[in-house]
Amino acid sequence: MIEPRVIVIASGNRKKARELEELLRGTRWQVKSLADFPGIEEPEETGTTFEANARLKAQYYAEKTGHVCLADDSGLVVDYLNGEPGVNSAYYAGPQKDDAANNAKLLVALEDVPWHLRTARFVCCAAIAFPGSSEVHIERGEVEGHIAAAPFGNHGFGYDPLFVPLGYEETFGEMDPELKHRLSHRGRALARIKAWLESVSWE
Repeated sequence: MIEPRVIVIASGNRKKARELEELLRGTRWQVKSLADFPGIEEPEETGTTFEANARLKAQYYAEKTGHVCLADDSGLVVDYLNGEPGVNSAYYAGPQKDDAANNAKLLVALEDVPWHLRTARFVCCAAIAFPGSSEVHIERGEVEGHIAAAPFGNHGFGYDPLFVPLGYEETFGEMDPELKHRLSHRGRALARIKAWLESVSWE
């Protein structure tokens, strides 16, 4: 019997790391988190795109841990705000990465904006890097929706309580986690990542 390979979820966000781990269930890979590798400092995310930041983080942690690493960079793109908060989604209200503050700032920015102009999408770029290799495999996932007038639900994290996916009336924060995983940008990107991982040669 072939032993599972090790893959490290390269995220310091515990909620995101847990969600990524859940999305990787069913693969032949043994999933670890950065908690298994204490003392590694976070890299500075200097990329101007989701793909650039995902690539940067995956390569950085692959070299630091010596294992295959999965990193993602994701965020919310709001049309009325010309794409903001975009790659700065986690830091929208400041460097403290406070979900409630980010959501509050977004609601102020969209105050009195009607529903039909509150269109937005979640974007996720997921990257796989191998230690000692410059090659990075990237998959992308997106989900269209609207921004609610107030936060609803306690599931998920980030902007989930404000995001209503197209064709639904509840936010990701209200939605059953299994349904959210199937619909979400991260779920779509990770489904492609899983298929690719299963195709990687074990030799």
